[in-house]
Amino acid sequence: MKKNTLLMLLPVMLSFFVMGFVDLVGIATNYIKDDFELNDTLANLMPSMVFLWFFVFSIPTGMLMNKIGRRNTVILSIVVTMGALIIPLVNYSFVSMLIAFSLLGIGNTLMQVSLNPLVSNIVSRDKLASTLTFGQFIKAIASFLAPIIAAWGVVKLGDWKMMYPIFAGISLIAITDFIFTKIEENRVTRLSTFKDSLILLKDSNLLMLFLGIMVHVGIDVGINTTAPRLLIERLGMPLSEAGYATSVYFLFRTIGSLSGAFILSRYSAKKFFYISVFAMLVAVVGLFVNSSYIVTIVCVALIGLGNSNIFSIMFSQALLYKPERENEISGLMIMGLAGGAIFPLLMGVASDAIGSQLGAIFVISVCVLYLLFLSTRIKKIRTVN
Repeated sequence: MKKNTLLMLLPVMLSFFVMGFVDLVGIATNYIKDDFELNDTLANLMPSMVFLWFFVFSIPTGMLMNKIGRRNTVILSIVVTMGALIIPLVNYSFVSMLIAFSLLGIGNTLMQVSLNPLVSNIVSRDKLASTLTFGQFIKAIASFLAPIIAAWGVVKLGDWKMMYPIFAGISLIAITDFIFTKIEENRVTRLSTFKDSLILLKDSNLLMLFLGIMVHVGIDVGINTTAPRLLIERLGMPLSEAGYATSVYFLFRTIGSLSGAFILSRYSAKKFFYISVFAMLVAVVGLFVNSSYIVTIVCVALIGLGNSNIFSIMFSQALLYKPERENEISGLMIMGLAGGAIFPLLMGVASDAIGSQLGAIFVISVCVLYLLFLSTRIKKIRTVN
């Protein structure tokens, strides 16, 4: 890889790390729940405020990107994310955290839509997949570190919010690096609209994949917030220790995303999708029938492995299904990330209704069962390999 390319990729990879900040919502929600004595329904409103914006802003971001360029859109996304990270340091209240999480969601939407296309302007087509995979690995590192930094802040400094200035500092470095890095872009003149994308949902295959992405993100955010609560509820662990369950999830999701690229080069997407979903199904059954620490951690790890490549397979299936409409389909699939706003809220309602985190596990189980159904349809839609 040329030195020029490496220099351009440095701010991009830092941006992938910043993209991972969205996953701090899981561990942050649990600390906020304790700090303000919230019930599960109100607490799970926090991640909903993050992921709601994927539905609202994904397609408008594509239109903005055509006007100001991909690089400038990425810079804007980091600025918005940095603003979200500064708010808790200025004012820490339930309302201010709702605002901070909303800005975090808006910033992440801007970044998700613009960063991947920007990579295609830097590396050759044959290097694009491996570069994006490495970017997801970088993103997962941030997701993995958030609960660890929060716990360190509690133990060493008595404040879990110390992760905010650390992440804000990294955001500032990424912005500075981008300002001094010139990237030539291929501008796209065709604009996508809500109508162009939403009309595609009339196609039953695309509708199934769209719903699949919604439940995938629901599982991701749901287990992120629920895993520590399970350990607190069942074993009476303090949050600073139970929070490591979230890191276990992201550790195994990271391992899964790295290994997935190699596995998919040898085996069909359909088989791998089915095995991934089956692993999650075994895990949720385990969470229902056994409450020991070891079993809970193993089940969380299995869900991390199983959920790590679900999005990429469904996203690929959607683009391959109608490649001539890939811009609209891409915007539509990113809108599906709004599932992170819907399902965690349902999990909170279910947990409050029965007075146990088993309510959240039940909602996660429904999501997994839908993916199990979808696994029977993958080959019928179109195979990736």
